Amino acid sequence: MGVRLMVVDDHRLLAEALASALRLRGHRVLAAAAPSAGAAELVVNRSPEVCLLGTSAPAEPGAFDPVRRIKAERPQVAVVVLGPVPSPRGIAAAFAAGASGYVRHDERIDGVERAMIKARAGEAAVAPQLLQGAFAELLNPAAQPDDEGARLLQILTPREVEVLVRVAEGEDTRLIAAGMGIAPSTARTHVQRVLMKLGVGSRLEAAALAARTGLLDRAPHPSATPGDG
Repeated sequence: MGVRLMVVDDHRLLAEALASALRLRGHRVLAAAAPSAGAAELVVNRSPEVCLLGTSAPAEPGAFDPVRRIKAERPQVAVVVLGPVPSPRGIAAAFAAGASGYVRHDERIDGVERAMIKARAGEAAVAPQLLQGAFAELLNPAAQPDDEGARLLQILTPREVEVLVRVAEGEDTRLIAAGMGIAPSTARTHVQRVLMKLGVGSRLEAAALAARTGLLDRAPHPSATPGDG
């Protein structure tokens, strides 16, 4: 039996593509929306069985406010968050707000479908390893929020810190390569490693995270003198 659902994501193409794929699998998609605001109101008005709610920054304050409103006004709606590779704190925040599941943006359609069906049945729809990480973080927090910038500096190499600072300053791959005296392909690899270590999906998210945690204030300003790759 198909699921009656809504897909809400700030990226319209992602929302429509996911909605189309789920329709082909026999699910009833009430709407595929890309609101800059008002996501909760849309869901409350249509009252689907499941809402797939996309977020690009699960660690941002207020990221899960729409989930709280949906659960307050339509507690029967199961909300499954679609987001980047999260920190355990992000997973915990999603469930604390009332989400029934968390699925990575890069999950295959089969995984999204399984999460929807589990959430509709009242089960937690999250990969076991992500859930374990969330519990571990809650029980043994690695760092207080004020120390997040220091923690990020510890997991990045000095080279990666420089790359992150350059990304935050708006440099593209070509400028990063020129400023560091490395090949563009090497610069691109460094950027991808930084995104992976920070658990974000884009340069914009990495820059926002670095600014929010105070990492940019602690990191040395990149030198204009080329170095080795």
